[in-house]
Amino acid sequence: MKRLAFKMYLNEGMKAEYKKRHDEIWPELKKLLKDNGVSEYSIFLDEETNYLFAFQKVSGEGGSQDLGKTEIVQKWWKMMSTIMKSNPDNSPVSVELEEVFYME
Repeated sequence: MKRLAFKMYLNEGMKAEYKKRHDEIWPELKKLLKDNGVSEYSIFLDEETNYLFAFQKVSGEGGSQDLGKTEIVQKWWKMMSTIMKSNPDNSPVSVELEEVFYME
């Protein structure tokens, strides 16, 4: 099991909407993530900078950001692109973070 972390950027004033959309995550998207080995997926918000910090454990080859070719993820990205910094293909602008410390 590997651990992945990355950061994204939430548009100003979109905290409540971001939380609402994730509270109502589509069951088929959740299933896709789990079926592809993504577990313990958490996203934290730094309200001073609007950076989102995402962490997930992955048992497969890649994490959630590697599922962008699927129709459901493309649909999710399009919906989320209105409230966060996004690329031209609607994928969230994200930066993978290097793990520099881990304690079990």
